[in-house]
Amino acid sequence: MIIDPVQALAAASPTSSVAPIPTVIPTLPEYQKATDVGNRTLWVVFVIMVIASAAFAGMSWTVPVSKRLYHIITTLIVIFASLSYFAMASGHGIGYHHVVVTEQHSHVPDTTKDVYRQVYWARYVDWSLTTPLLLLDLSLLAGLNGAHILMAILADVIMILTGLFAAFGSEGSPQKWGWYTIACIAYLVVIWHLAIHGRALAMQKGGKVGNFFAAIAGFTLVIWTIYPIIWGVADGSRHLNVDQEIIAYAVLDLLAKPVFGAWLLFTHMRMPETNVEIGGFWSQGLSSEGTIRVGEDDEGA
Repeated sequence: MIIDPVQALAAASPTSSVAPIPTVIPTLPEYQKATDVGNRTLWVVFVIMVIASAAFAGMSWTVPVSKRLYHIITTLIVIFASLSYFAMASGHGIGYHHVVVTEQHSHVPDTTKDVYRQVYWARYVDWSLTTPLLLLDLSLLAGLNGAHILMAILADVIMILTGLFAAFGSEGSPQKWGWYTIACIAYLVVIWHLAIHGRALAMQKGGKVGNFFAAIAGFTLVIWTIYPIIWGVADGSRHLNVDQEIIAYAVLDLLAKPVFGAWLLFTHMRMPETNVEIGGFWSQGLSSEGTIRVGEDDEGA
């Protein structure tokens, strides 16, 4: 019988029952940052904010200085927003939040991955300046007293700062969501001052002012309520990428600042009942009474 040498060699070779040993390949750090889409969005919003700043400043020149309070406050809102968006679009006002993510495997030990996500802290600087001014606009429209205005603005500042702390908070610990909860509580204080006291005082000025305040304040509060929701799915749980986060906040900022400002100023011009006239030093400067005139002392000597 003739034996095939190839078959004979295969029959003599032992069969291995050991499976390949799985290996663990180190993972490189992941950087979650804006792409061209996000950067272009920042530049577009910057341009819109600059145009709104110029338009609102031009509108202020059409009224006397004593009636420019709304115009000045609203113009400052979009100017601060312009500066913030220029900083973010040009690559400034950005930090990275470092998170260590654990990845589980079936047959090999768990591995970890370093994730660095962009956090635009310039946005929080913007909000800490612009949201108090927005509240001041609404408070003046309603006729809130100084105590309510101060408490509403302080609660608003606490809301923004605790939101910033939460954005850089440690993952996997109560710290991050603890700051977020404090921010939400502070926001409820803002709502209480505007919706309860502000609404009641606005209605005392008449139906037109009351209805306008209810509309523009309700519009503002709805938009402000969406901000923490976006934060929760973006910075909080990271279900939105950085580009999606930028676009979401850009839409909200455009509604809360240029659209809000245009609505307020155009309605204010058609509704004399909303006037807040400030005289004295605001419009006339220091009077001549009590000023020192050169040569008076010499003449009396």
